[in-house]
Amino acid sequence: MRLTSIVKAGLALLLGVTAGASTGVAGASAAGLTASAATASAVMAEPAFQVPFPCGQTWTGNSNASSAHQSWEIDFNRGSTPDADLGDTVVAAAAGTVVISAHQGSTNGFGNLIKIDHGGGWSTYYAHLLTRSVSVGATVSQGQKIGEVGNTSKPGNNIAPHLHYEVRAGTASYPANIQKAKFNGATFGYPTQTVTSKNCGGSSNPYTPEQVCGSGYKVIDSAALGSAGTVYLLYNSSNGYNCVTTLKRTSLGTDTATSAYLEVQGKSRITDSGNFGYYAGPVRASAAGTCVKWGGSAGGVSYNSPLSHCG
Repeated sequence: MRLTSIVKAGLALLLGVTAGASTGVAGASAAGLTASAATASAVMAEPAFQVPFPCGQTWTGNSNASSAHQSWEIDFNRGSTPDADLGDTVVAAAAGTVVISAHQGSTNGFGNLIKIDHGGGWSTYYAHLLTRSVSVGATVSQGQKIGEVGNTSKPGNNIAPHLHYEVRAGTASYPANIQKAKFNGATFGYPTQTVTSKNCGGSSNPYTPEQVCGSGYKVIDSAALGSAGTVYLLYNSSNGYNCVTTLKRTSLGTDTATSAYLEVQGKSRITDSGNFGYYAGPVRASAAGTCVKWGGSAGGVSYNSPLSHCG
């Protein structure tokens, strides 16, 4: 965690969010927290939220590192240097519909913001994003990429890259509508906890992308293959290699058609394709400073990326 940097988020977030959120107040009173509990009981059952990062990644969340926090918000980091998390993939904590996808920095300090409506009165907020990958009205699945970790905020508000995450429920005013976050059925260990993502599409696949690709590899992108699986792109900064693997979500343990490929710009495509029980790959290639195409398939659904990740 980079607590000193995140504190710089400042008071900008106190204004809450426009376009569907109420104006913030200076603090969360005991009465406000009581209203929050009442709100929670008035809405439908809470969705089965997962950590908003790709399957297998480990992140540290902190709820009191920012002067802007009013209740149960969480700031997430995992890198040891100020910009280590910049551009890391952010995924939907649960399935839903995108109701906000906009830069709101000048209004409230959230910068690039995604809000997802999960139905039953529940919604999640993902703030300070570097990029937004989904538009208003889009239906997203749990674990689908929605953006990248960034440091966008109010003009002049200099913050380090991190993901600001919130769960809200009901119609109470901000911040009384903010709920304690739960991941994989367990309440987040406020104020600080390190958590490992099980945002694997609800599957019981015993493997993670990092386990398949090996030590030193870090997920930098992913694409959902419907409900059948997810294809992951990883990078090893110590040797400049990319790795691609496709993890299945259905028919686990049964050999079914699954594939993964990696194509470094100017070189031949490397593919692992066949009938596999849990995953295809790993497919690795040296690609430091070079664009790549990557993708895979499972359950008859395919993903093929354009040339990307050229840094």
